[in-house]
Amino acid sequence: MTPLPIRFAALLFDFDGVLVETEYAGNRHIADYLTGIGHPTSPEDSMANFMGLSGADFIGAIERWIGRALPEDFASVREEENARAIRDGVAAVAGAVAFVRALPADLPRAIVSSSSTEWIRAHLDHIGLADAFGDHIYSGKEHVARGKPAPDLYLYAAKALGVPITDCAILEDSPVGATGAVASGGHVIGLCAGTHCGIGHADRLTALGVAAVASDFDEVARLLA
Repeated sequence: MTPLPIRFAALLFDFDGVLVETEYAGNRHIADYLTGIGHPTSPEDSMANFMGLSGADFIGAIERWIGRALPEDFASVREEENARAIRDGVAAVAGAVAFVRALPADLPRAIVSSSSTEWIRAHLDHIGLADAFGDHIYSGKEHVARGKPAPDLYLYAAKALGVPITDCAILEDSPVGATGAVASGGHVIGLCAGTHCGIGHADRLTALGVAAVASDFDEVARLLA
């Protein structure tokens, strides 16, 4: 296979919704939980308000949405669902695995995600990309004090790769992620290849200042060439 021609010095990948189809399933679970405790919420509501956040920012966004503190069992319910997803696996976003495998072998690349490194590594293993990023798997929960939408995680990853952020292309699917990626100074491509990206999603990313929007990985390849 001839490696893809890439005009950037490094690639930074968000994870959930970019490489694996975890966004819709996870937000459907959150929506079902909130609806079940008396706060009607659709998966689309969850994705619009909570997607891309982690830690205290994630909890705070949910509590603002419902107007009260979350019940004490929320953390355990989410942990149980996450454990199930790690055990069973989740499908890759269409075209993601082939795209990563077609990158030049020596092209620096990293994952920049709000999820834990345990979560990321388990799902990379499920989709057959366990070896594709080496040690360059970075979590907004673990590697920086401020997660997305701050730009810190992208800057951290670029420094770890030894590449100026201005020479990096970044693939992001969520408005929260796109906000931080644009603020970092990287070349941001808004990816709408996941099943969670509905009508208007590309427009939201464009409004946040991404350099381009791609509907699939074939289009990503063209934009990076």
